[in-house]
Amino acid sequence: MLLRALCCSLLLGILPVICMEHKGHISVVLLGATGDLAKKYLWRGLFQLYLDQAAKGNSFSFHGAALTPPEKGQELMFEVLKTLTCPADVTPNRCALMKDQFLKLSRYRQLKTAENYTALHQDIVSSLFDEGLHEAGRLFYLSVPPFAYADIARSINASCRPPPGAWLRVVLEKPFGHDYESAKQLASELQTVFLEDEIYRIDHYLGKQTVDQILPFRRRNRKHLDPIWNRRHMERVEIVLKETVDAKGRTSFYEEYGVIRDVIQNHLTEILTYVAMEVPLNLSNSEVLREKLELLGSLRNLEQSSTVIGQYLDYLPQVREELEKGTHFFSNTPTFAGVLAHIDNVRWEGVPFILTSGKALDERTGYVRVVFKDDAFCMQKEANRTSVRSPCKPKQIIFHIGHGDLGFPAILVSRGLFKPNLPTSQWQEASELPSLQLFGQPLSDYYVYRPVQEKDAYSLLLSNIYLGRKNSFITTKSLLASWNFWTPLLESLDQVSPRMYPGGSDNGHLLDFVMKDGGLHFAADQHLEVLGMGQKADTFGVAQSKFLGSPLVSDWAEHLIQQLAHNIQEAAEEAIKRSGSFHLALSGGSSPTALFQRLSRHHHGFPWKHTHLWVVDERCVPLTDPDSNFGNLEEHLLQHVRVPYLNIHPMPVHRNQRLCVEEDLGTEAYTQEISALVGNASFDLVLLGLGNDGHTASIFPGARDGVEGDKLVVFTESPSKPHQRMSISLPLINKARKVMVLVLGKGKHDIVTLISRVKQDPKKWPITGVNPTSGKMVWYIDYEALLR
Repeated sequence: MLLRALCCSLLLGILPVICMEHKGHISVVLLGATGDLAKKYLWRGLFQLYLDQAAKGNSFSFHGAALTPPEKGQELMFEVLKTLTCPADVTPNRCALMKDQFLKLSRYRQLKTAENYTALHQDIVSSLFDEGLHEAGRLFYLSVPPFAYADIARSINASCRPPPGAWLRVVLEKPFGHDYESAKQLASELQTVFLEDEIYRIDHYLGKQTVDQILPFRRRNRKHLDPIWNRRHMERVEIVLKETVDAKGRTSFYEEYGVIRDVIQNHLTEILTYVAMEVPLNLSNSEVLREKLELLGSLRNLEQSSTVIGQYLDYLPQVREELEKGTHFFSNTPTFAGVLAHIDNVRWEGVPFILTSGKALDERTGYVRVVFKDDAFCMQKEANRTSVRSPCKPKQIIFHIGHGDLGFPAILVSRGLFKPNLPTSQWQEASELPSLQLFGQPLSDYYVYRPVQEKDAYSLLLSNIYLGRKNSFITTKSLLASWNFWTPLLESLDQVSPRMYPGGSDNGHLLDFVMKDGGLHFAADQHLEVLGMGQKADTFGVAQSKFLGSPLVSDWAEHLIQQLAHNIQEAAEEAIKRSGSFHLALSGGSSPTALFQRLSRHHHGFPWKHTHLWVVDERCVPLTDPDSNFGNLEEHLLQHVRVPYLNIHPMPVHRNQRLCVEEDLGTEAYTQEISALVGNASFDLVLLGLGNDGHTASIFPGARDGVEGDKLVVFTESPSKPHQRMSISLPLINKARKVMVLVLGKGKHDIVTLISRVKQDPKKWPITGVNPTSGKMVWYIDYEALLR
């Protein structure tokens, strides 16, 4: 009590309000007090909380905690505290006094064992007793890795809870799990020791001033917004967070989480709920959280086609260096993603919500852009439309979160819509606007409002925690609803290869995407220019390339399959025009499966009625066996298209109730069938694959049959492969008018590289024996196989 009286006498005249009667004491415990987040934001936010609240009659003590021993930890913590500064509206004298007080109220302690937590509790209780203060509450901020949450939570619950009548608030930093199951497990562990009201999962983007204003803005302007905030008037909503920095120094985290888990599942999804949820009449905690949860439940399930993903070129080298991985290590982790979300309710049905984020992009910015439909047609040319209220001016509302060309947080409303109503104590209409354009319009086309005073996100959120305002935080139900929405998509993307991009302004249009066929697609089907094996071009442009002297088509697997299917259909139409029929021989294995599916689902104009389907090779198993190549063809193609029964030609591996017995003359039977139906035994098109050992069809290294001679169909066998095979021979393949070789996946990179360097030797590398005598050969190799 004597210390407080002395402080009041010293501050009298400068801080008279500080000597008000104390309402209660708050103990703030910051775990991870010497970490990066604490250094950059948390101590600054706690100092701001002290500046705002100490003058209102509350007393504080601040306990920085970590695993570091006391002497070293104290030194590290005070190095950070000495750098604290005050906002511009605080006078230098007051700032110096408040900073001095804050330093005196802050101390470091090691929290490593259960005894450490017991000692902390006893110190708080003893100090309050000595000062004659009653305890209002305790705030524990866990700026530590999530794996430590459960142990710390148990220690707080067992040894460091405040007495009855005082509140407990425990703050958790993301990530809150890796998927639905891990989030559910973590939530379950925390709920065994804390009440839901005691848990504050912090998402610092909800503390950004513009984001924090979305719901109040909608509430204050509902007279104007209610008629247009719906599917009849809204064209789309864009929620974007772009970063110029890469993942260097954080690759271990990024390998586990990637851009969707890092940014989109939390920051951007939470912002989406603010934009799309129903705004309750009362913006109280319970009402807002109830509406947010209902909105999350209305999100339509995401398909893989709802997303485009990318990875900047330097990411893999950074991962290999930081995680000490060898050159064999590869990563599909996306560092860029665009996601198309839809909401299945009456208000939003059909309105696309586009969530986008990425690293190593061309600018640092964040915004929410609401674009309204344009139903006007103006006769004046663009240059003569001087009125900012022209009905042909695009109408939009932009919540500009920060950075970018604008450089400050702002709310912008097209002047053709309405003049917004914002709280004048917090927001002011911007004057002296820079002469720049935002989304194709000069700033003069907007009403532009900016904060009266820019505040740090953590300062705002710490204030909300102190005041017990939970609608800026993630509840357990909302967390699990969000993960339930995102987890299926994340699992489906695990095996998808992202588009590579160079980073920064060099990205050009490479990451532009469009909405088409209910999903997202990259706008430019640009190919990575390939000059030769082991050599890569400086730009991401389209190029005519060669591989082993034949034309090469290269792209990401999905686009490569699309191109191949299109080219096969062109070949079919050409052959039918020439001779009335199309004879197509298809290879077995897993690579053609995606092609079969593409042909069956998207090529409804394919001339199946005039197409004969042949099999390049077949395992010596019954046609109903799961290993049968024909069975794969039947499952993924024949069951879905109308090919005349007489036009389907499986290999006769099963004759006389026996499999591949030479005396049954299966190879001769297939040869006769080909000779009878295929003019000059020249297939119009043969589709081949490439094995890891250099085989093609079922012609394996070391084989004689099928490499030389005049046999069109042969039996083959490989010591390393199960099942004897029947296969068309290289001489028959080389009679074809067109041969296409499809190679997919990084598992084929080594053989592709090897084949590019060897001499032609069909006995050793059968694929090198494919050389149509009077036809054309084209390689279709995806980026993973070509460049890995």
